[in-house]
Amino acid sequence: MASAKNAAAPAAASSSSSSSYSSSATDAEILRSLHRLARDLATAEPPAPFLRAVFASVSRRAKLLVAVFDDLLGVAGGLPRSASLCLREVLLVLQRFKAVVADCAARSRMRLLLQSDEVAARVRELQHDLATLLDILPVAELGLADDVADLLALASRQCRRRAPEAAAERELKASVLALIHEVEREIVPGRERLEAILEEVAINDPASCSEEIEILEREIGERLAERWTSAMIALVGLLRYAKCVLFSAATPRPLDSKVDLDDDAAEPPAPPPDFRCPISLDLMRDPVVSSSGQTYDRESITRWFGAGKSTCPKTGQVLTNLELVPNKALKNLIARWCRENGIPMEGSEPGKPEPAPPVAANKAAVEAARMTASFLVKKLSASFSPGSDNRVVHEIRQLAKSGSDSRAFIGEAGAVPLLVPLLSSEDAALQLNAVTALLNLSILEANKKRIMHAEGAVAALCQVMGSGATWRAKENAAATVLSLSAVHSYRRRLGRNPRVIEKVVQLVRTGPSSTKKDALAALLCLSAERENVGKLVVAGAAEAAFSSISEEETATAVLASLAKRGGADAIVKIDGAVARLVAEMRRGTEWSRECAAATLVLLCRRAGAAAVTQVLAVAGVEWAIWELMGSGSERARRKAASLGRACRRWAAANAAQDTDCPSSTVSPRAVVAQ
Repeated sequence: MASAKNAAAPAAASSSSSSSYSSSATDAEILRSLHRLARDLATAEPPAPFLRAVFASVSRRAKLLVAVFDDLLGVAGGLPRSASLCLREVLLVLQRFKAVVADCAARSRMRLLLQSDEVAARVRELQHDLATLLDILPVAELGLADDVADLLALASRQCRRRAPEAAAERELKASVLALIHEVEREIVPGRERLEAILEEVAINDPASCSEEIEILEREIGERLAERWTSAMIALVGLLRYAKCVLFSAATPRPLDSKVDLDDDAAEPPAPPPDFRCPISLDLMRDPVVSSSGQTYDRESITRWFGAGKSTCPKTGQVLTNLELVPNKALKNLIARWCRENGIPMEGSEPGKPEPAPPVAANKAAVEAARMTASFLVKKLSASFSPGSDNRVVHEIRQLAKSGSDSRAFIGEAGAVPLLVPLLSSEDAALQLNAVTALLNLSILEANKKRIMHAEGAVAALCQVMGSGATWRAKENAAATVLSLSAVHSYRRRLGRNPRVIEKVVQLVRTGPSSTKKDALAALLCLSAERENVGKLVVAGAAEAAFSSISEEETATAVLASLAKRGGADAIVKIDGAVARLVAEMRRGTEWSRECAAATLVLLCRRAGAAAVTQVLAVAGVEWAIWELMGSGSERARRKAASLGRACRRWAAANAAQDTDCPSSTVSPRAVVAQ
């Protein structure tokens, strides 16, 4: 891991920091750096098979230089000034060589193929620069042995020699582009042809194919190759199709299989030391390199600089500049480790729907998605074994995550009726993949209709919420109910099903944090329909939400929604509910404080004296109202002001009754309700 991190850092380091080092370092340090860099380049692996010839030439030149620098390290005394200056320039060229190697290693192989001409041109340019420097190096002043001087001259001649044209590389690139054009014309690519192309780019198993798709999607999102963006989008679709056609026999490894939420003691594995930020000691999500060459997480080092500091946190060195350069190679390594260990990367959650790439799909990508969806659904309909089902459903789950076009094609191909029976599977992995596939499909409006009209779909979701094999499956079933509830008519239908409400409430009561969060969101959506509130109250939704206030801010929003539509009396009757809401006004999140104030106002208006007396009985309530009016959101301030007025009116009416004031004929409940 350390070598990968160290190899990545020079690729990202700025030219200004390299120049600063080469000008301030001693001759001995320069020679050691030259020897180390030449040795690294001599042993560097080509980033892709089709670039083997290009990088083999770099490796051969570097091996010659290793012998030269090894001999120079044994020379006693300092270097002549002209030689010292020349070797410092050689150091910069070798650093650029290593930067090219690291940059190519960080790229997707398909993007590397598309840009192979540019990479070869860059290598030729650097070799020419190196040859020029070796030619002007004052060899006679260095006192080198004749055979070492011959090696130096040989390295210079080889750097000037023009490499032969890479006909095979150009042919492979042309084949890939031709394949894209054929898919645009709705021509289904042959299995043998796909296999041959992927073999030439060293994508030969499901893991390497998945990794290539992930890197390509990131590069598309970051717009790293505008000229080739359209082809890269098409290649993502083609790779998904190829993965299903060529590697569907491989057993999938779901993202969340590493950490099973059924095991309360299970914890994600600790990140390797090189993946931790030296400042926060947390896993780096966006590693960047400072001008000192050290890698930090962008958020941590930005805060460090924001505090007015201009030194390297790890070495204490005063930085020549505060520029930060993305460490793409290390980021790819971290992303791979996260994927293999089920750790969310960049805030994403395994198994949850992910947003589509920010760049729209083109014709080839759309047709590739259609082909993939059709292939998978046909394969699922013809499958007769749980193991085969699981592999296909896993791919459907992944495809449904990739965008609205894919979700539409999967739904149109008839996947929903085939997935519903699999929710009752005793195979935990198959059940999880099936329910997550339905969740991802339900994002599309048309698929919501397909799920709601599929025979037994709602009953199967209830079964998973109640007795699913894993908490993740239960959580995703609740999230599917939430997604379906977004449609007004379906919200009513789901609310009329007592099992739906019962199972969602049960998950709020008994589920772990992530499951509870989705179940509360589903409750909030269901409670938006007045017709459902009575059933929710009877099922104990108010008590379940109240018990979760300290864990999830959505719980307070559920209480506000219930109080607004007929559940106020039930909330007031819960022992300690009013006092807990007052406490939440002071200590909760901004949204939670706002919802707590809204709930208390609704309780006072709907439940009258029963609620107001409890509010006024809470010690420090006046301070909580005053504090929220001063520091809350605009809506929170309005609700706090309303609550204060309601309390004052009730107190005034109550005082008038206690003194038997003849002019006061209004009951406390009526005063509060005004």
